[in-house]
Amino acid sequence: MAKRRSQLLEILYSNGPAAAVIKAAAKNKDRGLASELRYPFLAIVGQTEMKMALLLALINRAIGGVLLLGARGTAKTTAVRGLIDLMPVVERSTCEYGCEPEDVILYGMSGVCKDCATKLGMGDPITESEPMRLVELPLNSRLEDVVGGVNERVAMEQKRLMVERGILSQADQNLLYIDEVNLLDPLIMDAILDAAAQGQYTVRRGPVASTYRSRLTLVGSMNPEEGNLRPQIQDRFGLRVLIRGIENLDERMEIYHRAVSYKNKPYKFVLDWSHETEAARWEVIEARKRLPKVKFADGVEKEAISWIQALKIDSHRAEMTLFEAGRALAAADGRLEVTIEDLRTVAPMALRQRQTETAQSFFNAQQKEDKTIKAIIERKAKSASRKARSKKTAERSEQSINGALSTTESDNVKKSETQVN
Repeated sequence: MAKRRSQLLEILYSNGPAAAVIKAAAKNKDRGLASELRYPFLAIVGQTEMKMALLLALINRAIGGVLLLGARGTAKTTAVRGLIDLMPVVERSTCEYGCEPEDVILYGMSGVCKDCATKLGMGDPITESEPMRLVELPLNSRLEDVVGGVNERVAMEQKRLMVERGILSQADQNLLYIDEVNLLDPLIMDAILDAAAQGQYTVRRGPVASTYRSRLTLVGSMNPEEGNLRPQIQDRFGLRVLIRGIENLDERMEIYHRAVSYKNKPYKFVLDWSHETEAARWEVIEARKRLPKVKFADGVEKEAISWIQALKIDSHRAEMTLFEAGRALAAADGRLEVTIEDLRTVAPMALRQRQTETAQSFFNAQQKEDKTIKAIIERKAKSASRKARSKKTAERSEQSINGALSTTESDNVKKSETQVN
């Protein structure tokens, strides 16, 4: 009997309409107040690879984020914002200094502030459960806005330096989304990527230094028509998804009908998908719990690395992303073992665009130069060796001649002495 696919993957691979429609709750009276109703993530038609990549990144932060590359109007931003309703609950510090129970385990009570030490001593929690949030980075953000800067009001009024938290710190344990990432200031992009990779960063302003956590899931989107990312920045994103417009006629018609339904009756449309959205959210939560127990089947890792070597990919981020994405996919499917089929599924997203002709040409040229250097050194070494051997041969010949002469002279002396006697 074939193994049943998890409900999360069944929903992901399905393009059908929601089964449950809550009609009564859809009758809303207009009170003149605007509500934030996001287009349901699962209502997006097609784009299976994009939806899978975003879900896997939500399940496993170690993947290293997602880069969405596609033309305008292909649901990139809609998909990212739709993830909000699927985001799991995380434990978040209630302290203004960001104290967490792990700090006590690592450093003892001296690792937390006095207020948190008092709370822990009384048995009170210093964290609370809260859903992940979507933090969007404005394209015109300054570096001080992103990493944090000096509070100018405090500096003016109190004549002292106080560093305020930046967007990166606010994105801790959240999803940070950068639209048009290729147009962002390279200095800011470098700071974000470093902070996301390390899970923390330090801000120094004069004598004041503050270290903030930045355990975030990074998602960037871009239109290739508007410019490319630097290769060193692109390599820092884990999964890369190429998004094109839907070609199937029926699916394009379905996209139109759903867009009209959402625009005309947003409450009803969102409620139509509420059952599947809630089911998928719980699947994500369970997958995150299952993830630490997920292991690889025998031989799977070596086989996958052979793919990377055959593709001549130098970056070790390739296998890190590939393996972590495979673990997330297995966890999403309710399994504790990663199969080679899991890695085949995520390999295009993890390995594409990691080869660069410039780098290959550079290393090929270097290999050629290295061969030339070694050849010259070996030729010179052989020449020196031949000269040394010739010198030794000449010395031995000279010694032989001298020895022969000495023997002849000795024999002559002996003959002379014999004749005299």
